[in-house]
Amino acid sequence: MNFLRKIWPTPFNIKPGSIGSFLIQLIIFIIICVVVGFLMSLLSGIAVIGPIFAVIGSLMGIYSTVGIILCILRFFNIVK
Repeated sequence: MNFLRKIWPTPFNIKPGSIGSFLIQLIIFIIICVVVGFLMSLLSGIAVIGPIFAVIGSLMGIYSTVGIILCILRFFNIVK
């Protein structure tokens, strides 16, 4: 569990059952997904370094998705 806390520290700031902190963290992860995804899709069109940005965009998408899942699990007090 300490490994998850090091990589995704913000979902563990959610108090179980607290809708306010849950929504704030959820909105942050959604905004990160949208903004980074948009930027990476623009930069992946560059011929030489496009594949690198495509991989980085995919990794950021996975990071944000796991963060959203951890937020939901923390809200329902499944992850402690």
